[in-house]
Amino acid sequence: MVKLICTLTDHSDDVNYCAFSSSYLATCSLDKSIRLYSLSSFDELPYSPLRGHTYAVHCCCFSPFGNLLASCSTDGNTVLWETQNGLKLAVLEHPCRHPVRICRFSPNSTYLVSGAADGSVNLWNVQSFKVYRSGSIKDGSLVACAFAPDASFFVTGSSCGDLTVWDETMKCLYNEKAHDLGVTCCDFSSKLASGNKQDVNYFLMASSGQDSTIKIWLISLADHTGLELKCKYTLKGHTAPVLACAFSCDGQILVSGSVDKTVMIFETNTGNILHILTQHTRYVTTCAFAPDMPLFATGSMDKSVNIWQFEPKQHLKERSAIEEPKIFAESWSEEEVSSWLCTHGLQDVVEIFKRNNIDGKELLNLTKESLADDLKIESLGLRSKVLRNIEELRTEMKTACLGIPDEFLCPITRELMREPVIAAGRCDESDLYVFIISVQIKRLRY
Repeated sequence: MVKLICTLTDHSDDVNYCAFSSSYLATCSLDKSIRLYSLSSFDELPYSPLRGHTYAVHCCCFSPFGNLLASCSTDGNTVLWETQNGLKLAVLEHPCRHPVRICRFSPNSTYLVSGAADGSVNLWNVQSFKVYRSGSIKDGSLVACAFAPDASFFVTGSSCGDLTVWDETMKCLYNEKAHDLGVTCCDFSSKLASGNKQDVNYFLMASSGQDSTIKIWLISLADHTGLELKCKYTLKGHTAPVLACAFSCDGQILVSGSVDKTVMIFETNTGNILHILTQHTRYVTTCAFAPDMPLFATGSMDKSVNIWQFEPKQHLKERSAIEEPKIFAESWSEEEVSSWLCTHGLQDVVEIFKRNNIDGKELLNLTKESLADDLKIESLGLRSKVLRNIEELRTEMKTACLGIPDEFLCPITRELMREPVIAAGRCDESDLYVFIISVQIKRLRY
């Protein structure tokens, strides 16, 4: 599924960040330099490395058109470079000369956001190289930033664990305590997500933190209701702080890097871990996807950058169809509930569920009484079939959360077998089921 195709070892110190354009890969390091590579061969460009910072370079990013590269540093400067020749276009000085930890272009290339160690946020006009607006958070340093795909707002993350949503006038739209001990990274999927409200665009965002988790958020912005931010689910798998996360360009895949030295590849729709990469020998500090090809890069404190190649996109779609999401059913939208009903041959109740706005949370709370009295499903057989599938879904969610292998569960009750007994001798399937039932009845009596 994933193949390591190249390792770059040109930096002499920790790799802090990497970024792709359609033509180049940029990396920056504690060694004060930025290096540029061609995507066609991964050869370093003749004018690389770029040297203009006097201290460690924390972040680098390309403009959406790829003609500009921004880098920011402990020296308090954000530098704009021309990618075709490596020339320095402008130096944007932080007003108070505090270390700048993060920088990001808006999707339309009009603005550049920079976040500093003192908690200040500056929105720069890329044409005039002047500060357009500025703001600040109450506590902590700014360490993460991401723009919504339509440029209607952007999100910053702090070392105190807050996610803050801003509009282009630097008005704070929302603030949420997201991660204990601090946020480390955030990234938007380019694809819109489904939500519970019609005529509202839902954006999907991932954030990683010092609490060793990755959270997937639904963010909506409507004129009449304002901005809403809701945690859809939490990805767990890393055993140490997660320092980086990034969506693939089609939004199907999320990659993360951690202090545990691993890179994890998640399927976005299900939250399943597809692959764990262990090639780095120290903390994985950064990860990024190429925009137009199935490549992603990971950088580490081992001073290396690994380039990975993905399998074709259609293989992921086949896999998604087989591995239906269960563990996050409580966060399903009404549309996802309808899809689940159709998958289990319950098309007859789809319209009833839609009419009553049944989402994942409501689905899991349904009982035989509510199916008959509230939803008015008259057929006893249909009610029984719906309830049976809901019970199976609850059990699958429970076992998925606990990580219990299927062979440890009773094939009839789906409960954990605490004192399993193996029947001696040969028996057919019906004999085995009678034996299991008798064991279960005996345990209930005592």
